Amino acid sequence: MTSSNAPGFTQIVNPDEITDGLRQTLVGCWTEVSNAGGAAGFPFPPVDAAEVTAVLDRIIENLAPSTSRLLIALADGTVAGWLNIRRDPHPLVAHWGTIHHVQTRLGVRGQGIGEALMHRVREVARDEMCLEQLHLAARGGVGLEAFYGQLGWKEIGRWPGALRLATGDDRDEILMVLSPL
Repeated sequence: MTSSNAPGFTQIVNPDEITDGLRQTLVGCWTEVSNAGGAAGFPFPPVDAAEVTAVLDRIIENLAPSTSRLLIALADGTVAGWLNIRRDPHPLVAHWGTIHHVQTRLGVRGQGIGEALMHRVREVARDEMCLEQLHLAARGGVGLEAFYGQLGWKEIGRWPGALRLATGDDRDEILMVLSPL
């Protein structure tokens, strides 16, 4: 990706920052990605906007600057992808956060949006949320461990066959960490 077409980013840290238009755009992205088989939280396509909206609204309700943010990648001024970064405020684990629902629109795949999103979330976690490490769980069998691995993430474990997508289609859940940030 060249600097001329590098994505921009925006963060949403409070529920009142979400407009109806942005909510619809995020739902559209998540529906599109999920229905194409993306491993972004809805393993049984097809999903519809009502199903996705209900889950997104729960994420939005919990947004707070220190514990939960949406990071949105923009290409040509439109949403190209997004993710949710969360931290548990309990002092025992407040030094690390978890990445959820990483996704990029189908039309921008292969343009480095996902990679840029993951680089930016690392900066946000370290510089703005004061986190020391990030965790994520990825679905096995779709090459996500290679994608994250090239970005510095390390596999720290697997739950073999933990995800049953269909009869006879069990996948590992791959646990990964990025540390230090």
